[in-house]
Amino acid sequence: MPEAHDMLFRSLADPTRRAIFERLCRDGEQTVGALTVHAGVSQPVVSKHLAILKQAGLVRDRHEGRNTHYSVQLGALAPLIDWTSEMAGFWQSRFDDLEDLLKRMDQ
Repeated sequence: MPEAHDMLFRSLADPTRRAIFERLCRDGEQTVGALTVHAGVSQPVVSKHLAILKQAGLVRDRHEGRNTHYSVQLGALAPLIDWTSEMAGFWQSRFDDLEDLLKRMDQ
């Protein structure tokens, strides 16, 4: 599972890839051409970014004639959500311990 987390984080670390993923989340399924219009990079670059997102399990493709349509995979961010929840719990515990220590020091 750590490799899957690493791939997910690496995939979303790139700002262009993250913007493409966010556009798919907001606007739903789109063709490579439609994504290229808003990406600020060439179609081959968008296609490479989509291949990385697909490899990470974040998007899926659907071929229709000469067009390839991309959409977000349901539950794709579940590992990220799980990880952030775990880290939030860890840090909350640390802050609670610090608060207890500070209260004892004030007494």
